Amino acid sequence: MKDFFDFLNILQCEYLSDVSLAEYTTFRAGGNCAVMAFPDTESKIADILKYVLENDIRYYIIGKGSNLLFSDEGFDGVIINTVKLDYIELTDENTVNCACGTPLIKLCRFALENSLSGLEFAYGIPGSVGGAVYMNAGAYGGEIKDVISECRYIDSNGIIRVMRGEDMKMSYRKSIFSSSDDMLILSASFKLIKSEYDSIKEKMNELMARRKEKQPLEYPSAGSTFKRPEGYYAGALIEECGLKGYCHKGAMVSDKHAGFIINKDNASASDIIHLIKYCQQKVYEKKGVMLETEVKIIE
Repeated sequence: MKDFFDFLNILQCEYLSDVSLAEYTTFRAGGNCAVMAFPDTESKIADILKYVLENDIRYYIIGKGSNLLFSDEGFDGVIINTVKLDYIELTDENTVNCACGTPLIKLCRFALENSLSGLEFAYGIPGSVGGAVYMNAGAYGGEIKDVISECRYIDSNGIIRVMRGEDMKMSYRKSIFSSSDDMLILSASFKLIKSEYDSIKEKMNELMARRKEKQPLEYPSAGSTFKRPEGYYAGALIEECGLKGYCHKGAMVSDKHAGFIINKDNASASDIIHLIKYCQQKVYEKKGVMLETEVKIIE
């Protein structure tokens, strides 16, 4: 990695070596990565991506780390962390453009401040804009696909391109970006609707209250662990199998919401993965439904 460190120094890009991934993911579990780079411009991201591809270096891109679980063995490669790409701007009276590393909650508050409706559903989702676009994040009847108008991204040749929302092939927790590792989201634009500040705020507060009441926000987790199976609810299936509150070492099926697996007591990634697989096994045995993880496990 010495040559890569030299490259980052020349690029004037901040980086850390031998980094604990537990510190950069909301599950607070996982091993170390060889190097984590923090590019603060799009050109630096493009240069880093070109370097790792040309030199066949394993890499992964993260934002807030809210939907990821790295194994205890860590990641032998480069983590490109987008948190320093963080800006929001109005491009017209109804359109908000922001960088991939912008926290989703910050975008929601910006929309509120400008009396723009459409992102209330996303208030409280603990991810970045890039991650939200990548997985078509959603909650309470809303999804990113409902409001995104376009995004800028880097393709596999290092060329910056623009894609319209209707071309992103967004469906439940999927997009064209999650189906391919050859594209890196740089920024996104959202078409919103002018509305009353007070009504937007009331809706945001209502949804946040519902999250706090029903979700185990006091513990590290990656949000909903499983995707919603067609015709079912993952949490209900797990609860019906008698697994609500079930523990494996430091990992636990939340006794507040069975759809959440939480890091209750210094769980390792292996503890969490074991519990995920155990829930999948029991639900399949008793209900005939195979739960698919919403959390992306990187091993």
